[in-house]
Amino acid sequence: KKEFVPSLTEAICEAEEDEETIKIVQLVKSNEPLGATIKYNEIAKAITIARIMHGGAADRSGLIHVGDEVHEVNGVSLKGKEPHDVVNILEQQSQAETITLKLVPAEEAAVGRESRVRVRALFDYDPAADPLIPCREAGLQFRRGQVLHLVSQEDPNWWQARWEGQRSARAGLIPAQSLQERRFASLRVTNQEDDDEGLSAGCYSPMRKELKARRAKKIMYDVSDNEDFDRELISTYEEVAKLYPRPGLHRPIVLIGPPGVGRNELKRRLVASDPDKFKTTIPYTSRPMKPWEIDGRDYYFVSRVEMEEKIRQGRFVEHGEYRGNLYGTSLDTVRAIVDMGYTCVLNPHPQALKMLRTADLKPFVIFIKPPSIEILKETRHKACARSTFDENCSRGFTDDEFHDIVYLGHKMDFLYGHMFDLTVVNEDLPRAFYQLMAAVKAVEAEPQWVPASWVVTSQ
Repeated sequence: KKEFVPSLTEAICEAEEDEETIKIVQLVKSNEPLGATIKYNEIAKAITIARIMHGGAADRSGLIHVGDEVHEVNGVSLKGKEPHDVVNILEQQSQAETITLKLVPAEEAAVGRESRVRVRALFDYDPAADPLIPCREAGLQFRRGQVLHLVSQEDPNWWQARWEGQRSARAGLIPAQSLQERRFASLRVTNQEDDDEGLSAGCYSPMRKELKARRAKKIMYDVSDNEDFDRELISTYEEVAKLYPRPGLHRPIVLIGPPGVGRNELKRRLVASDPDKFKTTIPYTSRPMKPWEIDGRDYYFVSRVEMEEKIRQGRFVEHGEYRGNLYGTSLDTVRAIVDMGYTCVLNPHPQALKMLRTADLKPFVIFIKPPSIEILKETRHKACARSTFDENCSRGFTDDEFHDIVYLGHKMDFLYGHMFDLTVVNEDLPRAFYQLMAAVKAVEAEPQWVPASWVVTSQ
């Protein structure tokens, strides 16, 4: 007779004839947790299994189910114990290589099947800082932009998820969309001045302290941004699917970033690298045409009445007024470039993403992020970069302008970062352009995560 280790202790069940059905489950496991959470059932007056973590020891056994009453753990009775006492007992007993549970089976043992839903997280989350999570050790930490595989959405407040690509890993708890939206929405009635710790427990905002520190400084930004700020806080998760490259699919490349960060130069270099492949839009204007200008090459010259009508119809990606004349980028122009088989390159204000980021265009959005203030000063002075803030003279950037570039970069990232597919830090222009070109090639050759509705629409 061969010996196997660890050896299993004899499971003894001493049940009276009138007792409920009892099952004894003995698990042999490593040092991993049991993979289950508990709760106190007021009706049954007993500790019951609240959830089974997909991929954990309890789940792999197939013998422990949600709703099972836990009467003993390794011979230790749980009768009359408080939930926190039971947690301590489970933690102590789970250190052993084997754990024996005496259970009363649930009336209906529901078998949960893993879902195929993938989502992109639109906020940072740390379960160790979340006081609401049922079990911090069971939580799953993630960063904004990370793709998560939702394996269970049965609990209305706590979903189970894995990092995408880690199928063998045990699932962890993350706040459900409804719970997180309620937490974010509650911020609208809190005092922002006193909220220096972040958006909520476990959810962090890199902008909070900087916004407070620079509140008094005037920044060139639309007053409507305050409305955007509140609305974007509700962003939690976005369901995604993989979009595979195919002939005829030309995704626009959209460069977002603060003035002075180098978007215009990166766009110019990208278009110049292959003019037969990359095209940019020609803007519309209501101003009179100058003698040396050509309609359709420099601008599309139209009357103010016609342009105002197009604005009312929502046919401009972005528009504005300068010295009494209207300027704008037409959505029809973007579509025309795509339909002709070119890759359209744009560098609009981030508010334009609300019109561009659709299943029709499927843009790839790249955030051109400024480096730290020290590196920004060093690299721009070295390159003799000229300020874009003063059109009346050619000069270098001032310290205030450098600070504004960094500040606006943080603000754009905070308000619109959930719509960015990639971030390129422009520390050095040649290096940033190399990263931009690599990203464009990847979009053309490799599958990319996009909103799930884009894939359904394109099928």
